[in-house]
Amino acid sequence: MKRFLVVVLLLGLAGCAAEEPSTPPVCDSLASVQNTVDHIRNTNVSENGLSALRPYLTQLKDQFNQLYLDAKAQFAPQAEALRTAVDQLGADLRAAQGDPSVANLATVRTSVTSVRASAHTLRDAMASTC
Repeated sequence: MKRFLVVVLLLGLAGCAAEEPSTPPVCDSLASVQNTVDHIRNTNVSENGLSALRPYLTQLKDQFNQLYLDAKAQFAPQAEALRTAVDQLGADLRAAQGDPSVANLATVRTSVTSVRASAHTLRDAMASTC
C-alpha cells in the first residue's frame, strides 16, 4: 500500500511539473535583446557622448548572438535582418567615434532606429511562440 501511494504521489508531481508551461529559450533571449535595444534608444548621445552607447552595444552583441543561435532555425530571415542592423550600428558607431560630425551622429541615430525596428520585426514573428 505504501508503494502504491508513493507511486501515485510521484506520478501526480510529475504531472504537475509537465503542466507548467516552459518558456522557450528564444523568448528569454528576445526579452534580453529588447531590453538592451530600449536602453540604446533611450541613451542621450548628445548629453553623454558616444561612449554611453559602448556598454549597451557590447551587451547587445552578446545577447544577439544568443538570440540568433536560439532563433535561426525558425526565424532565420528576421534574425539575419537584426544581425545586419546590429553590425551596421557597430560600424556606424566606430565611424562616429573617429569623426563625431553631425552627419556621423545622425547615421548612428538612424542605425539605432533600424536595430529597434528589426528587433520588433523579430519579436512580431515570434509572437505565437512567446
